[in-house]
Amino acid sequence: MPTIRLELPHHLRNLIGATTHETTIEVEAPITLTRTLDALEARYPQLRGTIRDHVTQQRRPFLRFFANEQDITHQSPDAELPTTVLNATEPLIILGAIAGG
Repeated sequence: MPTIRLELPHHLRNLIGATTHETTIEVEAPITLTRTLDALEARYPQLRGTIRDHVTQQRRPFLRFFANEQDITHQSPDAELPTTVLNATEPLIILGAIAGG
């Protein structure tokens, strides 16, 4: 199974007890955002419900997904991730957005 690099925001790193900004997970092909998040939540059950809603599986507000320095948040979650993410050259970044006024 291919290994994917993930960068997580600080609050999610705290939940899994990570000491670095990056973690790796194995994901079954075809490697999509949905399958990557499924694998992440399987490895770290404490993340269930923090990235996606338990019932609808919709992305939580104020979380964004980036690959190759491009926002892929609104792309189909079932589209294959970019080659650089698939071969672990680049990480998939889950970013916590900041709102306020």
